[in-house]
Amino acid sequence: MIFKQNFLNEIRQKLLLEKKRLEDELTSFAHKNPRDPNDFQTDFPQFGSDEDENASEVTAFSDSLTVERTLEKELQDIAKALERLDGGDYGSCKYCNKTIPEKRLLARPTSSACINCKKGLTLEQ
Repeated sequence: MIFKQNFLNEIRQKLLLEKKRLEDELTSFAHKNPRDPNDFQTDFPQFGSDEDENASEVTAFSDSLTVERTLEKELQDIAKALERLDGGDYGSCKYCNKTIPEKRLLARPTSSACINCKKGLTLEQ
């Protein structure tokens, strides 16, 4: 599987821009774990000390934890895609080893499976 260098550069740029966007979003309500730079820890909000404010804090914290997990998963997918780019195996389906079409990779740069294999996985679930 051979992609042109300008295509790979475009993919890398897309991935790095999305990584920055996700990290910016995460830092709006969380901070990086000092022991693991790939992990974020949601900040507990402080709305006040009244009972209804305390309930709102717990709800907001719970919601933020869910968002944190989702965004961290997306960051992990980006990191894996960047590793595949650096390793020279970007764009190869991890199930059938066929080349993933450029159109799919442009639409979803973190893709690691071709459409046929992804459909098959979806049907099995």
